[in-house]
Amino acid sequence: MSDPLDALETSISVLRRAIRDASAIGDTERAGELRAQLRRAERAWDALIADEPPFPPAAGSGPVPGGAQGSMLPAREHVHRSLVLLGIPAAPKLIVSVHEAFFPGELSASKLSSLRRDEERSYRSAPGARPYYLCPALTHDLLSPARALITISTWTLEQRVVGPLSPRVDFLTAAMRIAETVHTAARPSETGPGAAALRLLWQFAVNIPGATPAGPAVQDAAPDPHLVIAAARAELDVHTDADRATRVEAARRARKRLGEDSQLFGTSLRNVKRLQA
Repeated sequence: MSDPLDALETSISVLRRAIRDASAIGDTERAGELRAQLRRAERAWDALIADEPPFPPAAGSGPVPGGAQGSMLPAREHVHRSLVLLGIPAAPKLIVSVHEAFFPGELSASKLSSLRRDEERSYRSAPGARPYYLCPALTHDLLSPARALITISTWTLEQRVVGPLSPRVDFLTAAMRIAETVHTAARPSETGPGAAALRLLWQFAVNIPGATPAGPAVQDAAPDPHLVIAAARAELDVHTDADRATRVEAARRARKRLGEDSQLFGTSLRNVKRLQA
């Protein structure tokens, strides 16, 4: 199963390499921006080491060590865990479904309705005081907040921007991450994936060509994580390069034209004409 610490450590390594590359070509502005991102990622890592309980097994699959601790976490921590597992900008409904499938405790979509505004208010009152912030994805063209898509501030801009192909690319990426997590839970040393996890994987699989087995008994068969991963990866190969090019270009414009706060929470629509000039 994906570990939040592993994800942050990977992000920290990527950021350090990017800082080194930017410094090597004398791009001090870019290096400074990356250092700010690195500091946020390192604070998030410190917070997880100090406060997070062990990453729990799938919900509904037996006794959960640390389950009581998990149930007492605030909603933002539950959302953070689900987003780390997915690795993509996600809507509240998907975040709640992932939480129900893989984590203990309760999380409802109603708790997410004001969470993004609370996060922005917290950041603007004391920038950088928290190890991470939950923030909106940014649209590739206007660099404005994308409707109902939540990301993590420690992710790179490229990961937080969404373009025309991003919904499909992110859907396929999420399918692979969920399939990998279900596969890990199915190992003999684990307790096995719960019904909610299998149901979630099935919902992804039926929307990916080649991800479900053929035959009349298909509705009764448990989804095969390996089949889902292979089918999702095959389609991703078609879209990834074009989607990444859009995201990289949008991230370049965001770094050039937006302050750090707007890089996290987007620019208001009244500033769009100025930014596009």
